[in-house]
Amino acid sequence: MKNIYLLGSTGSIGTQSLDVLKKHKNDFKLIGCSLGSDESKNKNILSTFKPEIACLRFENQIKTYEKEFPMITFVSGDQGLIDLVRYPKQGLVINALSGSTGLIPTIEAIKTSKDIALANKETLVMAGDIVKEYLNKFNVKLFPIDSEHSALWQTIDHEDKLSIRKIVITASGGSFRDFTREELKNVTKKQALNHPNWEMGAKITIDSATMMNKGLEVIEAHHLFDLDYDAIETILHKESVVHGLTYFIDGTIKASLSVSDMRIPIAHALFYPKRVSYDKQLELTNLSFKPMDYQRFPLLKLAYEVGRKGGILPTVMNAANEAAVKLFLDEKINFLDIETIVFDYVAKTANIKMPTLEEIKEVNQNIQDEIIRKYEKR
Repeated sequence: MKNIYLLGSTGSIGTQSLDVLKKHKNDFKLIGCSLGSDESKNKNILSTFKPEIACLRFENQIKTYEKEFPMITFVSGDQGLIDLVRYPKQGLVINALSGSTGLIPTIEAIKTSKDIALANKETLVMAGDIVKEYLNKFNVKLFPIDSEHSALWQTIDHEDKLSIRKIVITASGGSFRDFTREELKNVTKKQALNHPNWEMGAKITIDSATMMNKGLEVIEAHHLFDLDYDAIETILHKESVVHGLTYFIDGTIKASLSVSDMRIPIAHALFYPKRVSYDKQLELTNLSFKPMDYQRFPLLKLAYEVGRKGGILPTVMNAANEAAVKLFLDEKINFLDIETIVFDYVAKTANIKMPTLEEIKEVNQNIQDEIIRKYEKR
């Protein structure tokens, strides 16, 4: 039985991870988890899985939870996430946190020699080089959970890297894939959150609509697979059936196809190198592929540019986007303002070529705070 730590257990990926754990309860034991703001969800998780340690959002919740669940150790806040992954029992950490919050717990988990199943893109976008140093230092494995990176991993696994010509990440196009730039000016939060193919959390759904999500995936793929940006392509594929393709120098293409269900890549990461049964069958229909339109999705083009420059700029881009998406979800700005804010901060921020972890944390926090202060009173 494998011990599991789940960060972000009440979010979309976290909930689907719990589904996998419940289905395979003889294979996994949930040792620790971080909880959210929904009391009902929190208590259901604690009652069902009976973890040994749980992280709450706020310290003032601890006494109430301790009374109801006296056998569980409770911690809270950002420090609580670190305490959770430092818990002395070995196991695999699923990082399903949203945003930059996921970076430090990933690094702290690696320091305790726990393997990582990563659904938090920002970890590698902000500090990919640093994270890889820690992975090597502590001999820790990192398994991607994102559907696209899981697909690419499966097409690349056991292949000679020198035989790879390029990898291709597919993009559905998000909620507004058929909208013109003019039509985007007055779109609403409700429209943006209506993704045609996937059930995802709010932040990633907005990132999908702006194509920033794909930009983050490009930078993440660069770090995961050690490939140059020129060897990472993105294409539009509305059906979200083909999740990733690898082109080889001999003219062969390997593709990974499945139904749009995150439980599949989650299970692949948890059971690797084994595979387990899945109860839905993919029915192949007409599939469409289109070249990426960078004028329609300028944030994706920016992500390539930022990724190539490296240094602190991926953190700057991610921080500006994270704050801008929050403002849009709070209905403080319009949809296209997200792009304006991100471009503005990337353009005006001086690059730091080899930032330390402390510099990454500081820049991330300062930019997010500055943007929120500037717009939240509107």
